[in-house]
Formats: sequence, C-alpha cells, structure tokens
Amino acid sequence: MIWILLGSFALFLVLRFPIAFALGLSCLLYLVIADISLIIIPMKMYSGIDVFVLLSIPGFIMAGNLMNQGGLTEKIINFCNRLVGHIRGGLALANIAASMLFAGISGTAISDTASIGSVMIPAMKKEGYDAPFACAVTAASSTVGPIIPPSVSMIIAATLTGLSVGKLFLAGALPGFLLGISLLGLTYYISRKRKYPVHERSSLRQIARSFFDTFWALLMTVVILWGIIGGFFTPTEASIVAVVYALLVGLFVYRRLTVRKALVVILDSMKTSASLMVLIGFANLFGWILIIERLPQAVSSGILDFTDNPYMVLLLVNLLLIFVGTFMETIAALLILFPILLNVAVAVGIDPIHFAVVALLNLMIGLTTPPLGVCLFVAAGIGKTSIGSVARAGFPFSLMSLLVLALVTLFPGLSLWLPELFTD
Repeated sequence: MIWILLGSFALFLVLRFPIAFALGLSCLLYLVIADISLIIIPMKMYSGIDVFVLLSIPGFIMAGNLMNQGGLTEKIINFCNRLVGHIRGGLALANIAASMLFAGISGTAISDTASIGSVMIPAMKKEGYDAPFACAVTAASSTVGPIIPPSVSMIIAATLTGLSVGKLFLAGALPGFLLGISLLGLTYYISRKRKYPVHERSSLRQIARSFFDTFWALLMTVVILWGIIGGFFTPTEASIVAVVYALLVGLFVYRRLTVRKALVVILDSMKTSASLMVLIGFANLFGWILIIERLPQAVSSGILDFTDNPYMVLLLVNLLLIFVGTFMETIAALLILFPILLNVAVAVGIDPIHFAVVALLNLMIGLTTPPLGVCLFVAAGIGKTSIGSVARAGFPFSLMSLLVLALVTLFPGLSLWLPELFTD
C-alpha cells in the first residue's frame, strides 16, 4: 500500500502539481484504496497546524514584507554598495552582503531572491555583468537566509521535533556567515578574472550616513534574537514584536510605508501563511500514513543495518537530502523527511541541533540545483535568461556551498559552539 502513496505523490510532482496538492491528493488516493475513513484528513491536518510556535510564521512573514515595502531592500543594498562598491566586482559583492543582511529579516530564500534580485539583477546587467552570472550570484546568496536567524525553516524543524528554536537560531549563525563569506570570496575571484566593473570609493561620511539609514532595520534582528535567547519572549511573541517594530519603522522612521501598502502587505502575508499552513497540514497527514506503514522504522533499520558510524550516516543523509532538494521544495522535504532522519541521527549519537543545521544546509543547496531549484527559476525569470545558463553559471557556487556543507558536517563545533556558549 505504501507504493500507492509514494507512487502517486511522485506522479503528481512530475505533472507539476503544487506540492501541497500533490501531498493531499496522494493521501486521499491512499485512504480511499485502504478503506480508511476520510474523517482522518481534517483531524490530522488540524493536529499538524495546532502548534503554538507555528503562530510565529505569519508574524515573521508579515514583518519581512512590511520592512520590504518600507524601503528596507534599497537601503541595505545602498549600504553594502558603499562598503564594497570600490572593490572589483563590488556590485556582485554587495548583492551577497545584502542577502546576508536581509536574511535576518526575511528568513526565507525565495523572498530574498525575489526582493533583492528585482533590484540587483537589472542593475548588474546594466553595469556590464553577464546576466547568467548576476542571476547565479543572487540565487546562491539567497540560500544564506534560512541559515542565518531568524529562519522560518528552523521554526518548522523545531516544531516537528521539539528542539529549541533559540538554540537552532544560534546554531545557524556561524555556518550561515561561513557560507556567506565563502560566496564573497568566490565572487571576488571570478570578478577579478572577468574584470567586472569597479565603483568609486565612498567617503567615510557617505558610509556612516548609509549605515544610520539602515541601522533601524538591522536592529530588528538583534531585538528578535536578544529577546528569544534571553528568555524575554517566545518565538511567537518575538514575531509579533517584529511586526510592531517593522510597522513603526516603516511609518515613522523610513516613512515609505503607507496605509495602502500596509493593507497589501497584510493580504500577501495572509496568502503566504495560509498556503504554508495547508502544506504543513497535508504533510502531517502524509507523515501519519508513513508511520502506520512503518516506513520510518524501515528507513532507520536499513541505514543502521548498513552502518552505525556517525560520519557514514551523515554522508548518506547528505546524499539523500541533496538529491531530494533538487526536485522538492524545502519546507515540504523538511516536513516529510526530517523527523525520520533525525531519529536515525540520534540513534548513532549525532547531536540533534547539529543534525538540523546539516539538514537545512543540504536543502538550501537544493534550491539552486537543477532541475527544480526554485531560486534558480525566480532569478532566471527576473534576469530574463534561460535556466540552463543560470545553472551553468551557478556551478562554482554550488561547489563552494558543498564545501561549506562538508566543513559543517565534519566539525560539529561550527554549529554547536554558540548554543553551548549561551546555555552553559
């Protein structure tokens, strides 16, 4: 019976159904053939979304949208341009630096690609950068977002397994910055080799003015992390604080946010949050069917029968998640696979926080990997170029991301040092 579920799910994906519909329809087909009462559908969907910490997701989505509509993206890009624009390939470097800064506000890779890419890709093309390179840089740097806190993906991972959201946020900080710095170094090397443009050096006064323009936006990330890690409020409360903060900054500091724009943000945030909750609900139903079919136990037994060496287990998990990430959206893959694989990791002595960061890094790499890398499609659409040319231009960035993944996998301290520092 399990093959009915998995086979129909794969078929719906091939037919390009939205991932939530593919999950729901495959579950429906399984339940009908297995003669299980359909009342289980609303029951399991409700139990999947009836988790307090999930309330933080609409808040963080809305906060990111408010800051974006309030002119934050342009201010961050301007600040990064002031800092690194005088270096060879400075606009490309500013693209990555802006993604690292914007990551702490958006928390999702796709919103990063769309927001920053809509400004940076046309600007880079106008300056003389190759369109595929501009798109590849944007797509690759956007994957830093879900690693550097706050992160929607980390909130979901914590919800699924009972891990601490605060610890996961801390665990992602160093790997996220390591990934960002590695991409900066690679971009600088390629820019020098291809002799990409150089901007005029900004004065200290211009840099300082740009910093103060961006300061209030960047402070939001500090407030969120300080509040969660310091125990002043929960992640759900932090998301509400972020919304209020973003609203005040957009209205009274940047003065780019109007009532009309705020209403558009609310509507967009509602749509995004609703679609995400439907996906989580169907994924919970899908996971329940996997459990009654004993697939998690079969996967665990299969891996543990093959090896109980922690590094070999991590290697197998890396290969599996990179493969899955090439054709499945990140959150869906996380919902379906993460609880199963975490049990295997814990069984061989791998720290669950470390494993969560490794899993997220894998799935982020999948966002820029053909055939269905979502960020590649978004960037290629903005740059009006073919997905194939963007994928080829992004190959060096994928290799650099894999190198960072290997380092984080082999050296758990990169992800565990900050959580241990703040909890000891």
